[in-house]
Amino acid sequence: MSTRELADRYLAFADREAHGVSPTYESYATSAAKNSDLLDRLLDLPDGKQQPNLLFAATRHAVGLPDDGFDFARHALDAWDEVRPIILSRSTQTNEPGRCACLLPALAQIEEPLAIIEVGAAAGLCLIPDRYGYDYGRAQLPAADVDAPMFPCKASDQTPIPPSLPEITWRAGLDLNPLDVRSDEDVQWLKTLVWPEQTKRLSRLDAAISVARRDPPRVIAGDLLEETEALAAKAPTGARLVIFHTAVLNYVAPKVRKEFATLVNDLGAEWLANEGASILPEVASMNMLEDRPGAFVLSHNGHAIARTGPHGQFVDWL
Repeated sequence: MSTRELADRYLAFADREAHGVSPTYESYATSAAKNSDLLDRLLDLPDGKQQPNLLFAATRHAVGLPDDGFDFARHALDAWDEVRPIILSRSTQTNEPGRCACLLPALAQIEEPLAIIEVGAAAGLCLIPDRYGYDYGRAQLPAADVDAPMFPCKASDQTPIPPSLPEITWRAGLDLNPLDVRSDEDVQWLKTLVWPEQTKRLSRLDAAISVARRDPPRVIAGDLLEETEALAAKAPTGARLVIFHTAVLNYVAPKVRKEFATLVNDLGAEWLANEGASILPEVASMNMLEDRPGAFVLSHNGHAIARTGPHGQFVDWL
């Protein structure tokens, strides 16, 4: 990747992802795109470490936000010795529990009780969908725990909102670099990944972390091709096995995606994939997103069933 290509990537992030959502990150991305010194530092990093979200979160984690009016790129460069190790050791493990609101209608279509495995689970906050509350506008599903977050999700009229929370008898997660909800350092990293203006989302994340800390879900370290089968073998035989993931397959090669799809099929598990439309082209097409740019496509066993908000903001049943 050239300096020009990386600058264009940051400008595209400012225009397509941050504009209208986060003025802070829009200005940061524009600042980074214009600073050749910072771009060169990023290009010296290993592949996959140049993402805007990772740079912004690592800088905030290391030295906080720059003062009003101070250039972000200069702020990051001034603290590069502290920022660089965080970029190298961390990744954008956006463990957004609000995504459970999009997964819930799909889980409800599967015969209970359920045994669930999440690939790319981070701290496992999406492994406890039965412990949160949900507000779909035309229907609400309150959590048993009054302190649990209530996730808002705009559901289309066709979306089959379940009458109750699912019965999950077993759960486990898999991640290359698991986070621990009992670790203050890991929790702080999760919070830093929330964009600056998203205060309500941060509040709900705080509540979800508190719920998870009372009974942390099991998340083990491992590669999705090497460990999924062994983990699936530990699921109880009396429950229907569901393997799911969100925004994970974009981090692996197309060949690995196909091998993983074959693996899940061979295991006889139900497969819920919540990914960008371009990630599984045999499942979804970009045409599905003409009026929902930036949406994910939720699929069940290789068939697209819904368009979803990347952070659980909406679910449009297909």
